[in-house]
Amino acid sequence: MILPKALKYGDTIGIYSPSSPVAHTSPKRFERAKLYLQKKGFHILEGSLTGQYDYYRSGSIKDRAEELNELIRNPNVSCIMSTIGGMNSNSLLPYIDYASFQKNSKIMIGYSDATALLLGIYAKTGIPTFYGPALVPSFGEFEPFVDCTYKYFVDTLLTDQHLPYNINQPLFWSDELINWEEKTKEKDFRPNNWISVIGGKATGRIIGGNLNTLQGIWGSPYMPHIQEGDILFIEDSSKDAATIERSFSLLKINGVFDKVSGIILGKHEQFDDCGTNRKPYEILLEVLQNQKLPFLADFDCCHTHPMITLPIGIQVEMDATNKTIQIIEQWKI
Repeated sequence: MILPKALKYGDTIGIYSPSSPVAHTSPKRFERAKLYLQKKGFHILEGSLTGQYDYYRSGSIKDRAEELNELIRNPNVSCIMSTIGGMNSNSLLPYIDYASFQKNSKIMIGYSDATALLLGIYAKTGIPTFYGPALVPSFGEFEPFVDCTYKYFVDTLLTDQHLPYNINQPLFWSDELINWEEKTKEKDFRPNNWISVIGGKATGRIIGGNLNTLQGIWGSPYMPHIQEGDILFIEDSSKDAATIERSFSLLKINGVFDKVSGIILGKHEQFDDCGTNRKPYEILLEVLQNQKLPFLADFDCCHTHPMITLPIGIQVEMDATNKTIQIIEQWKI
């Protein structure tokens, strides 16, 4: 397996906008996020569509693909980070220069709609990618949440870690939709507690991402084949109970739960339970029926703050009973 090089202070992070034009629509948060990483010692290279606007997207399909390819081909770029998600990253998949990425592997990071690109690149190259912060929503956040997200980013991508590497649970979290462009008040601090839905241990390759986005690449060459023993990681945002029952059932009828050895479900930002008082993990439990897989819920690699950085395509060990996740395979060099 080819592994990306660890990030170093002074390295260049290339930013790109594969879908929504957030640098245009949220200029204050964009500048705050960029300055945050610059003050930490990184150089920020803006992709060609930074600040551009084409209604629901940053540019045409070809222009968005070329923006990403320029960063892939640039030998001075060590990390490629999405500015935000959106709805249309899957449009780029046929036009990405996978051969150049394989020759010059680098850290590819983002979340939400960028799942399509993270999994597409992994499927085509075998190089692990990272489900983690995107520039504007993550590093444009205010303290203390941004500092906690940054610590996970550094611990995973810069610090030399010994195996097994234990992913620690954040002490607090929030999904309040306030303080986007400017800070108006302090967010609520919710005490954190991952949920052991079904106890047990599992070891396997972790694969997945944003569940809604997975449906946009399902059955294509850009969706990694779910293998026997994989650990499924999924999360979603701002959906309702009806939508996620459908999404979970897509996995069920495609035999995913017959193959995987464990499930990690991320927190669901701004979930609408449609008046049922049911949590996302309870809906997934019903979909699973009598399938008893180690199942850990409310994991903090998702749309809520703070956010953990998680390598995709790497071996992990989960203990749902004791609510622990350990990375047991090297993910960077």
